[in-house]
Amino acid sequence: MQKKPSSSLSRLRSSFQQLILWFSPGLGVKRWFGLVFAGTTMLAVGLAFVLLDIYRQAPDNWVSDVLALISLQPLPRLLRALIFGGIGVACVVIGILRLNRTILRPFLVPGTPVVNTLMQYSRLDRGPNVVVIGGGHGLATVLRGLKKYTRNITAIVTVADDGGSSGKLRAVKGVLPPGDIRNCLAALSNDEDLTSQLFQYRFSTGDEHLEGHSFGNLLISALAEITGSFERAVVEAGRVLSVSGQVVPSTLHDVRLVADKSLPNLRREVRVKGESQIPEISGQVRRLWLEPNAPPAYPSAVRALLRADMIVVGPGSLYTSILPNLLVPDIIAAIQASSAFKVFVCNVTTQPGETDNYDCGDHLRAIEEHVKADLFDLVVSNGETNAPLPEELKWVQAPAEMDDNYAVYRADLISAENPYRHDSEKLAQVLIDLYLERTGPLVV
Repeated sequence: MQKKPSSSLSRLRSSFQQLILWFSPGLGVKRWFGLVFAGTTMLAVGLAFVLLDIYRQAPDNWVSDVLALISLQPLPRLLRALIFGGIGVACVVIGILRLNRTILRPFLVPGTPVVNTLMQYSRLDRGPNVVVIGGGHGLATVLRGLKKYTRNITAIVTVADDGGSSGKLRAVKGVLPPGDIRNCLAALSNDEDLTSQLFQYRFSTGDEHLEGHSFGNLLISALAEITGSFERAVVEAGRVLSVSGQVVPSTLHDVRLVADKSLPNLRREVRVKGESQIPEISGQVRRLWLEPNAPPAYPSAVRALLRADMIVVGPGSLYTSILPNLLVPDIIAAIQASSAFKVFVCNVTTQPGETDNYDCGDHLRAIEEHVKADLFDLVVSNGETNAPLPEELKWVQAPAEMDDNYAVYRADLISAENPYRHDSEKLAQVLIDLYLERTGPLVV
């Protein structure tokens, strides 16, 4: 019967494997190990000269005998060098590792070795600079998937929301609507368990002052008053959630979304004011604009677009999440000036009141008509349409004739639990694969 290795041997093997990982490429620690080793060596050489001088001047009595024993004089010089050198290296390495563990203890996941955390951080830190534009649940979905591939993520979010908790805070407190920003911060959080759930917690009925508000919205609004600025409040909220990346508004101006919609079976149009009201009126959106018109973009959003490796627009509500960002002229100018790989992710299904009976081509034409520009290098569309849908929804497909005018990539992108929404992991995998196919492997 074969004996199992002892637990001590297993621990020793595991410790050795962890030690080897510290010398993996890309961690950026080998140079510092080398510097510490060089410094320790110089100290050892200096100490050796002092000990050698004491040894030579020691009287020929018991003192010299003790020094000879401590220096292992009976052994060959090479063996003595190996013994003392090995002990020294072991002490330095163990000391550095224990010191790092003590310093990093507040930031480590329990049960996860320091080197594993460092390797994960290093891999994500070398990921591409990705800017995602949109709002609502669609933007949060793509962010939740992308954060597993890179920490260099910027979410540009619309501030035209005027419904629900965001609308109430906007009307009462005069702050920019925090709802979409809250969703993105929660999606980018490194801990989507208790902290993120608290951030997303919505107060139930029973209190007329808190009913309908989410804790995250109230926190961002409170931070805006404490810090004196909305953008600073978003940064501080991101620190609370330990987000991978940053979330920025497309503009800091108090903008309102206005649409002209054609009524069904009538030859007249109606003007709808307010983001929350646009889906409530049946009919097709003919024209969409912001009031005040042409607001300046938030500078951090423009900088992120100009340095991006990949720009992803969508998924999200076409007229109330995506286009409000693209109606900011500086945002469009930055997208056009950027050398990034530009991708449009089309919605999986139609949205009642906004995109009834739209296909993928209709989504693109609506964007082009409003921004007067051809923005995208590639269109990503869902190709799986066999799952059941609620009656009011229809699949948004990319017809074959679209291939004549656009580069279209079709794939199974739907969630198994909610087929009318994207699966965050599937979508992120497709986006990263397409990026790598265009640019080549990431340098680590």
